Amino acid sequence: MRLKKKSPDFILFLTVLMLLSIGIVMVFSASQYVTIVRYQNAFYFFERQMLWALIGVTAMIFTMNFDYYKLKPWIGPILIVGFLLLVLVLIPGIGKEVNGSRRWIDLGIISFAPAELVKFCLITFVAFALSKRPGQVREFKTGLLPYLILMGIAAGLILMQPDLGTAVTLCGTLMLMFLAAGARMSHLFALGGLGIAAVALAIYFEPYRIKRFLSFLDPAADPLGSGYQIIQSLYALGSGGLFGMGLGQSKQKFLWLPENHTDFIFAIIGEELGFIGASLVILLFILLAWRGFKIAITSPDSFASLLATGITSGIVLQAIINIAVVTGSMPVTGMPLPFISFGGTSLLFTLMGVGILLNISKYTTPR
Repeated sequence: MRLKKKSPDFILFLTVLMLLSIGIVMVFSASQYVTIVRYQNAFYFFERQMLWALIGVTAMIFTMNFDYYKLKPWIGPILIVGFLLLVLVLIPGIGKEVNGSRRWIDLGIISFAPAELVKFCLITFVAFALSKRPGQVREFKTGLLPYLILMGIAAGLILMQPDLGTAVTLCGTLMLMFLAAGARMSHLFALGGLGIAAVALAIYFEPYRIKRFLSFLDPAADPLGSGYQIIQSLYALGSGGLFGMGLGQSKQKFLWLPENHTDFIFAIIGEELGFIGASLVILLFILLAWRGFKIAITSPDSFASLLATGITSGIVLQAIINIAVVTGSMPVTGMPLPFISFGGTSLLFTLMGVGILLNISKYTTPR
């Protein structure tokens, strides 16, 4: 039985608004030049990010006030729709291809990424299913295997787009949910080993991924090819120094650093706002992780706890992977920085997830 409602977690709410505000400002700063060149409109990406932010905040407020228990009847149907969209996005003419990847369905005014919907629905479904049978997750055949099959199908379809980063984030998030639900460590270690092997095979069988991996080991070996992006990213971070070159003063955004307003926006933050500005962003994500996992620990029931764990883990893992890529700590993979990178569908579902976290926080027990 849940406790009487209280005010939502104000620290989490304020942290998310700060990250979102930084994102809107930095999308405008990073994209201003490229939009003038491509669209003759300095506000092209800024206007779209503002629109998605307004839609996302509206969705966050809705899910913050919509009882998360009422999501249960909708979990299955929406998940089925998500899987169907994952298949449809792979069909030429329906899926929109950008830079060799077919991850979006073009709806005219906007583009929709089905993988974001599937991530959101799968986290909710697994949280609900695991809470219905507490303790069974310790049994591999009847407890873990059904979810692993579902996870494998989703990850396989996402890999076909191809999108290794999102597939890894999804699998990592669900593994953390299994851990929180009480799965055996021996099972999780074995699955972790299989996961590493699967990622290695995914890299091996895709020539462009092999190039990215080799450029991660030695970017200077191909400075104008596969190593170009990470070299320019490190130039941006190094140029920022302690205090940065000043907001709007980036040099790398003048068509030197590709994807500077999406996957590599953290490099522009480091260049313009310096070590202090970049550290502030990292601290905000640490603060978000603290509040999110605290909500999970103090949740009124296992469904809410696992749901809060999944939502928080998904956001934090995505941020870790993005920042690791931008700083040259792992091979390049397409992964937006939550709340900050330009991108509509990712921002929408991330803010919806935060709304559910804030909803759960109304019922937490004080500790």
